[in-house]
Amino acid sequence: MADWHTVVTPPALARLLGTARLPEPAAARRPAYRTLAGQIRLLITEGRLPVGARLPAERELATALELSRTTVATAYETLRTDGYLHSRRGSGSWTALPEGAPPPGDALHPVPPDEHRTIDLGVAAPPAPQPFLGEAAARAVEQLPRYAAGHGHYPTGVPVLREAVARRYTERGLPTTPDQILITIGAMGGLHLLQRALIGRGDRVAVEAPSYAHTLQALRLAGARLVPVPYTSDSRQQPRWDLTEWRRVLLGAAPKVAYVLPDFHNPTGTLIGEEQRRELLAAARSSGAIVLVDETTAELGWGVPESAPLPRPMAALDRVAQVITVGSAGKLLWGGLRIGWVRAAPALVRRLASERVYSDVGTPVLDQLIAAELLGEPLPTVRAHQLGRLRATAEAFAAALPVHLPSWSYVPPPGGLSLWVSTDGLSGAALALAGERGGVRIASGNRFGSDGAFEHHIRIPLTVPAATVPAAVERLAAVAARASTGGRYGAADETQPPAV
Repeated sequence: MADWHTVVTPPALARLLGTARLPEPAAARRPAYRTLAGQIRLLITEGRLPVGARLPAERELATALELSRTTVATAYETLRTDGYLHSRRGSGSWTALPEGAPPPGDALHPVPPDEHRTIDLGVAAPPAPQPFLGEAAARAVEQLPRYAAGHGHYPTGVPVLREAVARRYTERGLPTTPDQILITIGAMGGLHLLQRALIGRGDRVAVEAPSYAHTLQALRLAGARLVPVPYTSDSRQQPRWDLTEWRRVLLGAAPKVAYVLPDFHNPTGTLIGEEQRRELLAAARSSGAIVLVDETTAELGWGVPESAPLPRPMAALDRVAQVITVGSAGKLLWGGLRIGWVRAAPALVRRLASERVYSDVGTPVLDQLIAAELLGEPLPTVRAHQLGRLRATAEAFAAALPVHLPSWSYVPPPGGLSLWVSTDGLSGAALALAGERGGVRIASGNRFGSDGAFEHHIRIPLTVPAATVPAAVERLAAVAARASTGGRYGAADETQPPAV
């Protein structure tokens, strides 16, 4: 049965089709209807076009694409024959998957570890720091009985963790009190709370291009209208905010919110200097936009010398309370704890806490106690341990990529969880599909763009062990060779997904 809450309009499908680039050898051999069918099939198998989405009528899509109705009708019939489209007279057509086909591929979604078969270059999440996590958990369990006598619901968070997070902000140059902190279920939990509170359907949100894929998708699902602002850079220097473009967007488009990741940005690893932070805040103040700062990777400066001072948090430069900050323990400590937070004015913290009781009530107490332990006395040692892991993996990729993929390139970042790699014109989506058979999960660059941009990039996480990097790069090279010839699956029709 069709999932009727998802309706794809002709303009929306036309935009998606513009990002669904088939390998050139395949596209060049095909009549128009087969190219169109292949593009729609690609969008479905990548997960960019939901299964159960209702597609436009043939005449409407033909008009939007400036194709003949016969071309669209034949493409739809091809998809129905292959099992990717179901239709019913009077009800329209909706997307599907053939019986026995694997679910749509999305390397950004976590899957159970499969160490013996697949190398996961999709999810950028570090393993837990051991033995520190186990030791902190043991101390937290000792504290748990004093909390167990009550109901266990703390809408703003357990006080000891709010104090630890506030203390860490103060240490980083941003004086903070516990009443400015709301503990959430991961950083995404905080972002969802803020989206519901601040952004209405149809509101514009200015975002960096590229930006964090999950937040972009969450904003789309909330009905926000994304306004991308590209970075400015060359092939040798770290990217920087294009402040001229930011001023134009903030004043011209008048977005309600500007969402930025200034500290070891995901996916590029960029670190924005304090002067640029001040200038962006000034532009946002003139336009009335709220600046939503994502600091989930702010502690991950593995490439910054210990003696070098880091920029202060953007909220430390804020004089009119226009900055709201989201942070997380997941990227420095462990994502399995599901601990995030919002730093904001106390009034907004109280409002968010009262509204969250209709969704998650509060964050698990034991997880909060473990995080509070790790953010205390062990933090410098834990941080050094985690940064050492990331640095070692970054060095391993720097050694292996030029050997096996010499035409690929990236600007070495000063920190963060990933490398933002240009694939020398090779489709990231094609690489991701080929990787399903090649034993490596790959995050295509177009997931990090608000409009399907960055097709010729992939994000490589630095969270795989350094010892795994040589094998990972060898598999990447093999997958690249297959994808460059259109042989993503090694079958006669390369757009067909692999059989289960």
